[in-house]
Amino acid sequence: MATLDLTPDELLTTTRSVRKRLDLERPVPRELIEECLEIALQAPSGSNRQSWHWVVVTDPEQRAAIGEYYRRAVDSYLESSGAAGKLFAEDPDRAKVQTKVGSSVAYLGEKMGQVPVLVIPCLRAPALAEGNQAGLWGSILPAAWSYMLAARARGLGSAWTTLHLEYETEIAGLLGLPSDIRQAALIPTAYAVGTDFRKAARQPLSEVLHYDRW
Repeated sequence: MATLDLTPDELLTTTRSVRKRLDLERPVPRELIEECLEIALQAPSGSNRQSWHWVVVTDPEQRAAIGEYYRRAVDSYLESSGAAGKLFAEDPDRAKVQTKVGSSVAYLGEKMGQVPVLVIPCLRAPALAEGNQAGLWGSILPAAWSYMLAARARGLGSAWTTLHLEYETEIAGLLGLPSDIRQAALIPTAYAVGTDFRKAARQPLSEVLHYDRW
């Protein structure tokens, strides 16, 4: 399908977490989601195992059930000291941005079950052993990000969320997931209301860059 006129740099720097600007009413064609997932499958995975699986939830009742678990998790999150809206209170500029993030998280908590498509990237992992967790999750997270980039290029909005994992067992039962399938994220996907996303404010590179040693 047609893609937005974005350079690679524009795509990479304007793929935002979209929450309040998800169109909850406009259906998303299944073939469009599959087109994005075909691109995701080109991402790297450890030893080229490609042990990923993708659960795409469009059934209204299933979405509503997942949305209710997500709402509960968001409520707990917003009460915690680590909630986005409570961070960097001593920095007026960052606090203003964090307050907006907290507000959008609360909004998505109420609306998750109404988002047209919920994508859950999964990984086959019989056990979560100690040690190289980065190697394990590194076999699914790049693919999930590729999916989000492909979605952005096609006028879709998405958001990276993991709060549902507070109820991972319950959602696994709801979806009939085998016991060795682990959920990596929950990515709500819908057409974006407008496509004029911009770069986000970030820390200066000089504050986080280290050469050769810390």
